[in-house]
Amino acid sequence: MGHMNASSVAPEAAGASEAPYRSGFACFVGRPNAGKSTLTNALVGTKVAITSNRPQTTRHTVRGIVHRDDGQLILVDTPGLHKPRTLLGERLNDVVRTTWAEVDTIGFCLPADQKIGPGDRYIATELAQLKRTPKVAVVTKSDLVGSEALAAQLLAVEKLGRELGIEWAEIVPVSAAGGEQVELLAQLLLQLLPEGPPLYPDGDLTDEPEQVMVGELIREAALEGVRDELPHSIAVVVEEMVPREGRPDDRPLLDVHANIYIERPSQKGIVIGPKGKRLKEVGTTSRQHIEALLGTPVYLDLHVKVAKDWQRDPRQLRKLGF
Repeated sequence: MGHMNASSVAPEAAGASEAPYRSGFACFVGRPNAGKSTLTNALVGTKVAITSNRPQTTRHTVRGIVHRDDGQLILVDTPGLHKPRTLLGERLNDVVRTTWAEVDTIGFCLPADQKIGPGDRYIATELAQLKRTPKVAVVTKSDLVGSEALAAQLLAVEKLGRELGIEWAEIVPVSAAGGEQVELLAQLLLQLLPEGPPLYPDGDLTDEPEQVMVGELIREAALEGVRDELPHSIAVVVEEMVPREGRPDDRPLLDVHANIYIERPSQKGIVIGPKGKRLKEVGTTSRQHIEALLGTPVYLDLHVKVAKDWQRDPRQLRKLGF
């Protein structure tokens, strides 16, 4: 019976009170481990960003789309901003600044359980130069501290804004892991977007080319356990993803061919492991993640190749998609 009553409301009365639909772009910034990826996943409701406790694993712009009845929020994931040491570092910083200038709102993530440090201040100083873009301070991991410590951190964030001349649109504590205030944050960010129709009418969760996301999953698996030895010297290129021919419709198989590039021949052994054991594990782990992402069985063909000093060579960087 419920739907009968709804339709009997006069249409003009129903329409008059509705808030305008808003849509636009937001990005989260913050030092490594500030909880940006976990927050993205909590808002979108699917694992899209690659979470890691090390900087710079989210190299590509992974967008998650947050759908609500009154709006659509597109999350653009930027790489971490850091003092550049290499050509790649400088290029990443340029990407960050360009992205910041193009989004409608920025969420600055600061973990509740760590004092505001030089890394936070470095990012905040950069943010202070963007006068027009509304900025929300998000105090993440709020479940890790008691209410007094949380209150102190919220005051510290407000003070940081005052010192640097940033006027926070909001200061919000959130626990992405526990789901606390995640919905509130979504609403606050949506309110800061311009009015307009949905930018992704068919409601795709991500407009990231699937190949790039697959490459990220492989890279993540390849770095697992060897981050200290190979922090950034791995790049993954997915050469092709093609459905296997001649398979019945109810038993499809996707062939994925990918290369893991390292900088020096000496690193090959680290990635492959004794008797190829490690590369097998990398293959198994990433295959499971890829199957979960794409919802189809996958045959994964992985090769390790040397691309000499790819982080410093502009031609290689282009080829590897940077």
